[in-house]
Amino acid sequence: MPDTMETLHDTSVWICAAEGAPIRSVRDALDLIGEAGYRGASWVVLPTARLDPDFFRLRTGVAGEVLQKFANYRMGVAILGDVTEHTTASEALTDFVRECNRGRQAWFVPDLDAFTGRLAEEGSNP
Repeated sequence: MPDTMETLHDTSVWICAAEGAPIRSVRDALDLIGEAGYRGASWVVLPTARLDPDFFRLRTGVAGEVLQKFANYRMGVAILGDVTEHTTASEALTDFVRECNRGRQAWFVPDLDAFTGRLAEEGSNP
């Protein structure tokens, strides 16, 4: 399945396929942000399968750097999938996920339905 553009609750969302290029670095994130921005998206849905394992090890700084780039470009990002395996192993990651989910810029959601519901509740502006 290729990446697709959809309109969800009047919001342009770039939905990434799970089998696409992995996000390993800030450069990869910028490429994704550029593609989504070119398509007119204000949100990106990024499956956990696309994230390098270093993303979930906070000491590497990858998660913070990647999510900061989305914030810099005022584009929301939803990390889609079950992160329980990672949060169980790291209290710091558990706290990070909780803090992200309190905001309006980056959300960790289990599935597309959860993202769509939250988008309906919170609105489209990251």
